[in-house]
Amino acid sequence: MENRSFRKLGRTVGVVGLGAWQLGADWGQVSEADAHATLQAAVDAGVTFIDTADVYGDGRSEQIIGSFLKDRPGLTVFTKMGRRLPQEPGNYHLDNFRAWTDRSRANLGVDTLDLVQLHCPPTPVYSSDAVFDALDTLVEEKRIAAYGVSVERVEEALTAIARPGVASVQIILNAFRLKPLERVLPAAAEAGVGIIARVPLASGLLSGRYDESTTFGADDHRNYNRHGEAFDVGETFSGVDFRTGLEAVGRLRPLVPAGVTMAQFALRWIIDQPAVTVVIPGARNPEQARANAAAADVPALSPETGEMINTVYDELIRPQVHDKW
Repeated sequence: MENRSFRKLGRTVGVVGLGAWQLGADWGQVSEADAHATLQAAVDAGVTFIDTADVYGDGRSEQIIGSFLKDRPGLTVFTKMGRRLPQEPGNYHLDNFRAWTDRSRANLGVDTLDLVQLHCPPTPVYSSDAVFDALDTLVEEKRIAAYGVSVERVEEALTAIARPGVASVQIILNAFRLKPLERVLPAAAEAGVGIIARVPLASGLLSGRYDESTTFGADDHRNYNRHGEAFDVGETFSGVDFRTGLEAVGRLRPLVPAGVTMAQFALRWIIDQPAVTVVIPGARNPEQARANAAAADVPALSPETGEMINTVYDELIRPQVHDKW
């Protein structure tokens, strides 16, 4: 698998990683055995980067990854913090950061976290010198090796990239969310900030596996967060109305090369963006993990295909999402 660099960390990772939200909660039930099998399949397929968060299953995702890491050194694991308390800027201070990272270190079984990300905090947090001074203190104390941010909005990403200590920005980027291409990716490339592309399949819409009759379980955010009832609606189907997303997938499907799945096509489009460091599709079973990793072997898409993706976005998706995030 192609490797790309997190320049400020001095390390490289495979361009396709694994998002581990679904190993904790909110995507239906995944047993610990299935989670371990999924992690092993991903690593066997060349994945070297895993993304998780302390809130995924209230630590379950971190704990599963931690037990997996015991006999498998060399993987890079980024976690996130900040969503276990009410989303108030006053909760983002050094004492909480120490407590949160200590809990994640214990869950993952490591002395120093590879990198911790602020987990889509309130917008004022990005402009707080005290917050980033506290993150620098965590690095000095060797609780973390580096820090980054996971964002909802382009302006938040740009504010974070301007801070010299930020090593990575995690942002929603997929064929239904093109806005980061305009300013975020160029700014990150210039600043040497790694880009982690999250929600790459628009919560599964871009896998091409769903239709009008598809239903989701009561414990699946694609059911209970359709309109942002639990958290930012942009996290669910990238904020796109489900039926509109299905229509867009129908128009994209003829562009998929022979022998390539719709999901691999969607992931390949992200990989084709040179400023992206790693894309983190989730997987609930080994088959999905292997198929996602194989997207790195798909040939680059043609410029004509890229233009068609832009056209579908402009005609169907842009009116719903472009001005929101």
